[in-house]
Amino acid sequence: MTDELRFACVGARAEPHAAFPTLVFRLRITEPSPGGVHAIALRCQIRVEPHLRRYVPAEAELLEDLFGDPSRWGDTLKPLQFANVSVTVPAFTGTTEIDLPVPCSYDLEVAAGKYFAALDGGEVPLLLLFSGTVFARAENGFAVGQVPWHCEARHGLPVTVWRELMDRYFPGTGWLRLRRDTLRALHRFKTGRALATWDAAVEQLLKETPG
Repeated sequence: MTDELRFACVGARAEPHAAFPTLVFRLRITEPSPGGVHAIALRCQIRVEPHLRRYVPAEAELLEDLFGDPSRWGDTLKPLQFANVSVTVPAFTGTTEIDLPVPCSYDLEVAAGKYFAALDGGEVPLLLLFSGTVFARAENGFAVGQVPWHCEARHGLPVTVWRELMDRYFPGTGWLRLRRDTLRALHRFKTGRALATWDAAVEQLLKETPG
């Protein structure tokens, strides 16, 4: 039964009403056996596959922080972990579609966050790897099986969808975590120059830094 289980990702959208930034992937699941599926306790690991797209010079410059000099990208452009999520798939026969919510971070210290933030357009090549437990109807109750290890799906996430998501929750802004002592030093700099905002303090620091 589970050997015939198939997955496809047919789209993704920014969730407008979540408590925190959330992408919602639309999954299509097919299991053609006549008895159908009672439920699936589904797990999904999502990876970014950066080697599957091209980059304009401005993107490549920002991505050096992750992958080093572009001359080495043949060796360094490795997959990035994006998310691990779980969802319960209700009973179906044949084919069903479900939403897979994926909480997202705008933390630029996270590798995937750095990657997304560096892109100006195009798509993010994603690989969705599935695992979990399948509960199927049987003559004497239920049969239990595992989602086959080879079940996966690819999806090209438009960068515009990611931008829309972040603009909903952090319009025109981004997050940068600093050590407490660094933040206090920046606070003293801001106060000493009577600067009104943190943006103004960082802009002034950039102006005063050679190069």
